[in-house]
Amino acid sequence: MDVRIRKVVAQVEHLHAEAGRPVTPPLRSAVVAAVVSSPWAGRGFVQDLKPDITELAPTLGDLLTDRLLELLGTKEDVEAYGKAGLCGLDGELEHASALIHTLRFGNRFRDKVDGSSYLSFTNKRGSAGSAIIVPLIHKNDSSLRSHYLTAELAIPDAPRNDEIVVAIAASTGGRPFPRLGNRQEDMVELGLA
Repeated sequence: MDVRIRKVVAQVEHLHAEAGRPVTPPLRSAVVAAVVSSPWAGRGFVQDLKPDITELAPTLGDLLTDRLLELLGTKEDVEAYGKAGLCGLDGELEHASALIHTLRFGNRFRDKVDGSSYLSFTNKRGSAGSAIIVPLIHKNDSSLRSHYLTAELAIPDAPRNDEIVVAIAASTGGRPFPRLGNRQEDMVELGLA
């Protein structure tokens, strides 16, 4: 494992009931996050982030996706996905964005779960224990509102001021008992399509 990775944290949820009704099978979701030393910490303003992105992003994409699949099962089990970056207080928001907004990271995740939709995302700056919020969408149809979900994780000792937390999340389905339709239906109904 890359020595810049201090630790990997994972959280799995199994939802068994919603609105007083059983969810069968239970909806499973997981968040996996890597806490990494920022390659740009202590270097002042770095104009060209690409060399460090090229080196680190593929490693993170493979590591996190492999761990996520260990928790949720096969690529066929994954229906919704997303990503997030959180930099410590001494980092730039661009640093959190740099490691997740590259095909060198995102395509590792997308390809391993047979996804075609863009990866919904958040990126922010925060102190240790800040919530990492990962919005999810259907991996192949971003218009399916049933799969607009949110996964959340907080790591008590991360990010340190010179660290970045890179996270991905996925679920095995959409919200239980969805009743909102999809964006395409609205477009037709409103005469916009």
